Amino acid sequence: MTYFDFTEFWSSIWTKWHFHPDVLIGLAVILGLYLWIIGPGRIKLGLSDTPATSKQILMFVSSIVIILLSLISPLHELSDNFLFSAHMLQHILLTLIVPPLMIAGIPGWAFKPVMKIKVFAWIARLLTNPIITFSAFNLVFSFWHFPALYATSVDFHSLHVLEHLMFISTAVMMWWPLMSSSKELPPISEPAKMLYLLGLAIAQILVFAPITFSDVPLYEFYVNAPVIWSLNNLQDQQIGGLIMKVGGGVLFMALFIRIFLRWAQNERDNTKSLQKKQIEINSVKNKTSSSFISSVNS
Repeated sequence: MTYFDFTEFWSSIWTKWHFHPDVLIGLAVILGLYLWIIGPGRIKLGLSDTPATSKQILMFVSSIVIILLSLISPLHELSDNFLFSAHMLQHILLTLIVPPLMIAGIPGWAFKPVMKIKVFAWIARLLTNPIITFSAFNLVFSFWHFPALYATSVDFHSLHVLEHLMFISTAVMMWWPLMSSSKELPPISEPAKMLYLLGLAIAQILVFAPITFSDVPLYEFYVNAPVIWSLNNLQDQQIGGLIMKVGGGVLFMALFIRIFLRWAQNERDNTKSLQKKQIEINSVKNKTSSSFISSVNS
């Protein structure tokens, strides 16, 4: 077991940047495609007369920057060689922060060309079905956290890349029914969103509980990793489980409350609108009745 001096390690970790070509090229292609679609592509393909807003562009670019920092910064060094908790923070960023920003940054009209092709439209509707999205994300997230597979993914870079691709892609699917602005692939209703979020919070327990409440370290890779910051392996593992649960729980609960308040306000507005219309109808009826009675009397 190797122990690192805290001060020395902390000063040196900031120099550990990993400029993986696959990450840089992949993100450059995605960002380039996005900028083309909202720019020249929008006009060339006649997608919309309304350009993407500055807020949408900022959100999408922010999602790309967060992916970049997650995978090339010192956080990647910590997660790959030292701390399970750092790896969990990385996963939280890739699955709970990046996807909603990415989806919110894509204008609804960007999917019109895809939806004109029947096969692609059918696949897109299948992959954004809430039952499929919920199942795919939770199965993939749970599957990759089995200790044996987790250790293999850390040891082999290609598998690690596949893991992150599956995390991000299924997380985008998972967030789609909540965040979509596309008419062709619309979000689910507000009550359904609340049930969906509750389900996600409960499903996280399947991964969170065994990791956090285990009496022994589950991941041999981190048992053999150098020790830093006076954290033993079990403490590191428990912190990782808490990061997973607290991060997801706080985010899902905040969204639940926001959606509930929005839904309740819409219901109140609809009720007031119906009452106002009913009053107007009653007023017209009363005027009509009065006019009829007046005409009869005369």
